[in-house]
Amino acid sequence: MSNKIVLASNNNHKLREISEILEPLGFTVISQLQAGISLEVDEIGTTFEENAALKARAIYQIYKTAVIADDSGLEVDYLNKAPGVYSSRYAGENATDKEKCEKLLSELEGVPMEKRTARFVSVICYIDKDGKEHIVRGECEGYIGFEPRGENGFGYDPIFMYGDKSFAEISAEEKNSVSHRANAMRKFVKLIGE
Repeated sequence: MSNKIVLASNNNHKLREISEILEPLGFTVISQLQAGISLEVDEIGTTFEENAALKARAIYQIYKTAVIADDSGLEVDYLNKAPGVYSSRYAGENATDKEKCEKLLSELEGVPMEKRTARFVSVICYIDKDGKEHIVRGECEGYIGFEPRGENGFGYDPIFMYGDKSFAEISAEEKNSVSHRANAMRKFVKLIGE
C-alpha cells in the first residue's frame, strides 16, 4: 500500500504544515505540481466544505489516487464570520499578507477586545484511492489583536491571538499542535486509522 497523498494545492505553507503533521505517521505528501498537475480550481463554494471538496475532486479526476485538499480561513464574529471562505482574497486578488492584516485591523478599529473573538477554520476533504470522500473540520479559537506581532507564520497569523501570543510569535511546533489545521489533521489521521 502506497502512503503517498497528493495535496490539491501548490501553497508551500500548507504543504509544509501538512507534511510536518503526516510524515511522522508514514505518509509522503506531494503538491499537485510535484504530481505533474497544473490546475487552478475555481473556489466557487460558499462553505469551506464545498471548496475543499471541489479541489479534491478536481485532482482525483485526473490522478485517481489518494488526494487531500484543505480549505481554510478566518472567521471573525464581529464581522459576521467574514472573511470566511474569502480569506485569501479579502483585501483584493493579489493582496499581500500584510495588506490582508491591515484591512482586517482597519475594519475592527475601535472594536473592544471582548468583541474581537475569531477562529481559524480548516476543512479537509480526503478522497481515498478508491474514490471514497471523507470530510473533517478543525477549528482554533482566539481573537484578533490590535497590531501585527511576530515574524513566523503566514496569512493572518500576526494578528490572530492565541492566548497572549499571536500565531506569528509561537514556534512552528507549537502552532502545529494547536492550530485549526492540526485539529483537522488529527481528525483525519483518526479517520484513516480506522
